[in-house]
Amino acid sequence: MTFEARLEHSEAVAQAGDASVRPERRLPVLVIMHGEHSSAGRVGQALAQRGHVLDVCKPRFGDPLPKTLGQHAGVVVFGGPMSANDPDSYLKDEIDFVGVALKEEKPFLGVCLGAQMLAKHLGAKVGKHPAGKVEIGYHAVRATACGNALGPWPEHVYQWHREGFDLPAGGTRLAEGSVFENQAFHYGKCGLGLQFHPEITYCLVNRWTVLAKDWSDRDGAQERSAQLDHHLTYANAVSSWLGRLVDRWLGGQLRAGA
Repeated sequence: MTFEARLEHSEAVAQAGDASVRPERRLPVLVIMHGEHSSAGRVGQALAQRGHVLDVCKPRFGDPLPKTLGQHAGVVVFGGPMSANDPDSYLKDEIDFVGVALKEEKPFLGVCLGAQMLAKHLGAKVGKHPAGKVEIGYHAVRATACGNALGPWPEHVYQWHREGFDLPAGGTRLAEGSVFENQAFHYGKCGLGLQFHPEITYCLVNRWTVLAKDWSDRDGAQERSAQLDHHLTYANAVSSWLGRLVDRWLGGQLRAGA
């Protein structure tokens, strides 16, 4: 689907809401997804609340990537079951596309696989845990001094991954974990990678734990019931943090003291 067709569809969806509560319309945000029925969840909600239509692009299913982000306010690359190390041409194209955002200094947000793509584009290693561990469910993270300079962070975030990434040269670690050390980093003025899933909703926790229940017996995976309970406990704190982070990210204020 072309950019114009995707944008026309997104505009139609946005206009279906109550015009009295819609914010001022801003440039769309390019959203790259890897599942046929993927959802932008709370990240999409945060962007919509700030007046951005989501231009959903799925290169895995044939959508072309734009040559420039001149018509977009930024780009978000979400996760998926594949690896950034897989040989598929669309993955290589997406990793190369990271360079377009960085060169044009457009806000780039990588979530899970997207963060690994950002790290790989910058020359860092992406791979599995040496002991075969995974992180699935709500796990604790610790903000670094640079992370705390951006404001308070949630203590627990939702994870679903079997691979992690090394901190790329020039990157600044914002949060760390005990199983996969690098949980969040920024690069330059507006490049941001999050190993975890701030977009998660209660509906998505239900969906993922059913569709990928074969992951439940892996070392580091929490029981489905625990994931649902933990979401009710931790999700509001993550959502509040996400709104503040999106404002800084869109404003190019990821550097400490900006």
